[in-house]
Amino acid sequence: MYKDRIMLTSKDILEKDFKFDTRGYRPQEVDKFLDMIITDYEEYEKIIDELEREKKAVVEDNIKLKQDIRILKTKLDVVKDGSTSEINNADILRRISSLEKIVYDIASKNV
Repeated sequence: MYKDRIMLTSKDILEKDFKFDTRGYRPQEVDKFLDMIITDYEEYEKIIDELEREKKAVVEDNIKLKQDIRILKTKLDVVKDGSTSEINNADILRRISSLEKIVYDIASKNV
């Protein structure tokens, strides 16, 4: 993503040759400074690659979480739509079960 915005690579910097003038810079100083730039630039590239990998992982997690949210919203809507009948049915079944226990306990004691 950021690679297309960067004009130079560390290799471009390393292989750059300067022309000499009569009053030119000292080649040793230029080379030393370019070595520092190359080192920083390589580290910069490593940081970008690391951040891109982290970003990709975060985007994938975000997509998964959005899918989970959609699924949970769908389930919640289903529960909301059918909750009154399900709760009523569950209450009815509990009441029937309680009544059966009472009836069968009384019946077994009378025998």
